[in-house]
Amino acid sequence: MDLEQLAALRTPEGSAALDAADRVAGGDPLAAAMALRAAGVPAGLAATALTQAELRRRAVGKFGPTAATMFFTRAGLEQATRAVVARRRAHRLRAAGVATLADLGCGLGADALAAAREGIRVYGVEADPLTAVLAEANARAAGLAELFTVECGDATAFDVTRVAAVFCDPARRRAGTGRRIFDPNSYSPPWDFVTGLVERMPYTVVKVAPGIDHALIPSGAEAEWVSVDGDLVEATLWAGPLAETPRRATVVKEGPPVNASGSKGAPCYHPAGGESVHQLTGSGALEASVGPVRRFLYDPDPAVVRAHLVAELAIELDASLADPTIAYLYADQATSTPYARCLEVTDVLPFSLKRLRALLRERRVGRVEILKRGSALEPERLRRDLRLAGDQSASLVLTRVAGAPTVLVCRPTA
Repeated sequence: MDLEQLAALRTPEGSAALDAADRVAGGDPLAAAMALRAAGVPAGLAATALTQAELRRRAVGKFGPTAATMFFTRAGLEQATRAVVARRRAHRLRAAGVATLADLGCGLGADALAAAREGIRVYGVEADPLTAVLAEANARAAGLAELFTVECGDATAFDVTRVAAVFCDPARRRAGTGRRIFDPNSYSPPWDFVTGLVERMPYTVVKVAPGIDHALIPSGAEAEWVSVDGDLVEATLWAGPLAETPRRATVVKEGPPVNASGSKGAPCYHPAGGESVHQLTGSGALEASVGPVRRFLYDPDPAVVRAHLVAELAIELDASLADPTIAYLYADQATSTPYARCLEVTDVLPFSLKRLRALLRERRVGRVEILKRGSALEPERLRRDLRLAGDQSASLVLTRVAGAPTVLVCRPTA
């Protein structure tokens, strides 16, 4: 979408086209386009409306029912913060007493809108003209235009002394191509500017990629990794008085999905506040003890692994590693925890395709789940090579034990 197409969508004719597109989107694209043309919608407007309707349907998973009135681009939607994560971050800022906030690189406004809903006055800065206009449109659609305003410009030129806190989400994709940027100095704004904010502003929050090198984390800052229903979605750096602990793993379990329309196949979302949140904290510098494989295996949540809090989890579970480089934990007892999945180990084998195939055939295993850490094997190729047949199921864990390639045959715990 470009500025001209957006302007067309915001006219009465465009609004009617969006309503019509919403009724036919989600099925065969050609049939949907023909339906709009038959209703008298011009071809160009029909194509734009259908694209926007489809993006809104995809956005429901991140934004809930408010997505129905928002405007998106494909890249902007992909990079936007999930509503549950943005809402928690905004609440933490408000609880710290933040009343004014600069959102440097505000994108479509996901984080700014969440902050505005907490009563924080947000000044958004966005370098891309189209994205800036979309963010402004989203603020108006949400009824938050008085609390969230957007200017198109260079984030590095914004006078941060105007606000009490700064939130920065550096662009990590190249404009035009959408390709990921792995060098922090090539972010927009660049990493040296971001770290400079931490030094200049007492209250600074930075959204970063989950794979950030721990060596890049500014001294004294809290680094938080967030997972939602087992998916690692982002990391956040909290600086100054906002830093409460060196490392934090936040595990979010969302509530039962709610169908927005009640119709089969319609997008689902999770109601605000319907999630449960669990937080594991620590220094991130502890090392877990190493011992043998025991009866129960724990597969830690990715937020725990990336936060380097596996040792802290091991203490909670009275567990140990079987290899110092592999983040699987082993214990004698099965303990319920939101921070890891637990499996019962039934067999421990030095990896051998022939032996594994014979064992699974003997157990009549026809379905396997394959997990792996520290193994170069490709799960789907292994699945084919096993030539499974039977009515039983099992979980296979491909890993290393004391440096040796090993396969663990497991089953779920009660």
